[in-house]
Amino acid sequence: MKRRNFLYAGLGFGLGLPRLALARQESRSKGTKAIAEGGPLTPPADKPIQVAVAVSAGTTWIDFVGPLAVFETWHFDPVEKKHKPRFKIDMVSEKVEPVSSLVPDYSFENAPPAQIVLVPAQSGSTALLEWLRKSVTTADVTMSVCTGARHLAKAGLLDGKQATSHHEAIDEFIKKYPAVKWVKGMRFVEGKRISTGGGLTAGIDLALRVTERYFGRAWALEVADHLEYQGKGWIV
Repeated sequence: MKRRNFLYAGLGFGLGLPRLALARQESRSKGTKAIAEGGPLTPPADKPIQVAVAVSAGTTWIDFVGPLAVFETWHFDPVEKKHKPRFKIDMVSEKVEPVSSLVPDYSFENAPPAQIVLVPAQSGSTALLEWLRKSVTTADVTMSVCTGARHLAKAGLLDGKQATSHHEAIDEFIKKYPAVKWVKGMRFVEGKRISTGGGLTAGIDLALRVTERYFGRAWALEVADHLEYQGKGWIV
């Protein structure tokens, strides 16, 4: 499993974290921002919502593990009087072979149509870009987390649209993908069909927002409470 240096910033406090980084963290502690332009979504009546997680070499686990924890939290059905899953999650990749310690369920060629397409940070491929261009036409939500946004940009799916990514990547993306309206300081930027999340844990906020769009705020709040997630960046 490929890990990022999540503890680096925390250790910096004990080693004299630069004032700029401290100021940035103080600013974030006062509240996060999000852009939400999507409306309510209708889940399938007779089956769970299909979620396809695109993976390739170098996939960053927290980018999809956080959202999947949200989607995998079971909902109590007041009619059937039991908890039941509302999302079905599959990994998809260019080939059904282990990659980044993950075993895809389907290839891009045979993956079932998904209502939600999730793109974490990863190396990507031409096959991924082609699949994204195809799947975005039928998915309710195509969502990236962290630098997964680069693949949506490469595919031309963000041209003329507002988008965000990890705060340390946006300056580079502005140069590489000038047709995209990159927005800094956002927890996520939600469009009608495509949404982009900030770095890493921002994927949890975006997944909670997607859950709210399908099932309402009350259930999304229950999911956040079950996960003991105290972030409020998804509430817009």
